[in-house]
Amino acid sequence: MLTELRIKNFALIKELTVSFSSGMSCITGETGAGKSILLGGLSLVLGKRADISLLNDLSKKCIIEAVFQIRNYDLKKFFSENNLDYFDETILRREVLPNGKSRAFINDTPVKISMLENLSINLIDIHSQNEKQLINQESYQFSIVDSFAQNKYILNDYKIFINEYNLIKDELENLKRKRFELNKSFEYKKFIYDELLNANLPENFEDDLEYKYRELSNVEEIKENLRKSISLLENEQIGLINNLIEFRNVIKDLNQSSNKYLKFKERSDFIYYELIDFLEDFNKRIENLDSYPEELLTLENRINEINTLLNKHKLKKVSELIELREELRKEIKKNENIDQYILSVKKKKRDLETKLNNLSREISKKRKAVIPSIESDLKRLTNRMGMKDASFKIELTNSETFLYNGKESITFYFKANKGTDFKLLKKIASGGEISRIMLSIKNIISKFKKLPTIIFDEIDSGVSGKISDSIADIMYELSVTTQVFTITHLPQVASKGDNHFKVFKNTNKSNTNTFIKRLNKKERINEIALMLSGNKITDTAKAHAKQLLN
Repeated sequence: MLTELRIKNFALIKELTVSFSSGMSCITGETGAGKSILLGGLSLVLGKRADISLLNDLSKKCIIEAVFQIRNYDLKKFFSENNLDYFDETILRREVLPNGKSRAFINDTPVKISMLENLSINLIDIHSQNEKQLINQESYQFSIVDSFAQNKYILNDYKIFINEYNLIKDELENLKRKRFELNKSFEYKKFIYDELLNANLPENFEDDLEYKYRELSNVEEIKENLRKSISLLENEQIGLINNLIEFRNVIKDLNQSSNKYLKFKERSDFIYYELIDFLEDFNKRIENLDSYPEELLTLENRINEINTLLNKHKLKKVSELIELREELRKEIKKNENIDQYILSVKKKKRDLETKLNNLSREISKKRKAVIPSIESDLKRLTNRMGMKDASFKIELTNSETFLYNGKESITFYFKANKGTDFKLLKKIASGGEISRIMLSIKNIISKFKKLPTIIFDEIDSGVSGKISDSIADIMYELSVTTQVFTITHLPQVASKGDNHFKVFKNTNKSNTNTFIKRLNKKERINEIALMLSGNKITDTAKAHAKQLLN
């Protein structure tokens, strides 16, 4: 609740501090005394647009502070999410500088004006005869019914699942788009991948193929040198093998003469057999080289194939082609896996739909159960306030899709007179009717949830004394659980308040200032008597005032 309001250098207010308590507080004063200024100052600290023209002294800044007791409003989460210090007694401050700039603070922490607005929604609710916007919002209409139906916790569960459901829906749509994009290029990528795979790319292309190509390109020179080598080995006259045979025979004769030469025989045998191996290898190589034209052609084709792939993909190394092949393999695998993943996401979506459908049915069932009572209570309360033939009808319409408040929409219908048809509330209700309907709604809701401080700005304007008395009674009933302020010109309403404040102007030679004062019992009697009689307080008016206050 609002416990204190401090205003400095705002409009006709030079400096003002006023304290408030729980219950119903009535604010009265002559037309032009500054009641709207007081409300304007409060609106400014709640985040409304600032205007430099509202400064009383253009050389000084305007400061407005509102102190709230918020321990019963369950706002710790808001403070935590916005990195604000939480205190049961919270101070909202707004400053308007002479240069037109504006600053906002919550518990001395600088904040954006939007944050001030978001917090103030939970603290103060201002209503006037011109206020039609709130009652016409579907979210607010649902809040009325759901408060009555005690749907708070089940709606919390629903909203957790609907948020998850919307994320899953978005994910599914993204996956489908991704799959579409992948499918568009899948066949081409698959072709390239198969081409690279069938190319059987060598890991060491430069070392293997090119080396072999160089060898085959010089095959005649190699064959000639091999023949020379063979000739040197097996020539009858100068061949190494024949000479080595003779050398072995000599060593053999030495060995027969002395055992000391045995090792030489073994070494000569080794050399002999090694040369024989050389000869066999050289002969085989010459045989293999005889088919070189076909092999060279094959090798040339292989090298050309690989070079074609390199040029095609604008790459320089076979290793880069291998990397490309691996990337394509992964993308193809991804394409193959995405359908399976889509199936799993679809299952999650179906599971959430089941949960949401179950919760929606339960929410709707509870709403339908209380709607007749709400219609009846609204009719009863508005009838008390002079709308004797007023009737209400609340309709729920099923939706094919999941909405934020369930799987249905809501419509409030109203008729003011007998013999007429129900029509949309927002289309036919007047400002005065809306004000009384809102008062009725707040009265109903207050039985089920803690409401923010409510300010009624002359909602009783233009009604008779009897009706105003009923309006005052209903406001007083509301004030048992909710802090209520009412700005009024009616003595019947002013007399019902737990507290009575008077707004007045004081004018001297140089300036005019607006003040607000909490009235004691004697002052209150005089104020109500003045409201009854006009400019002059009569004994009859005072007696009537005392009667109203008792």
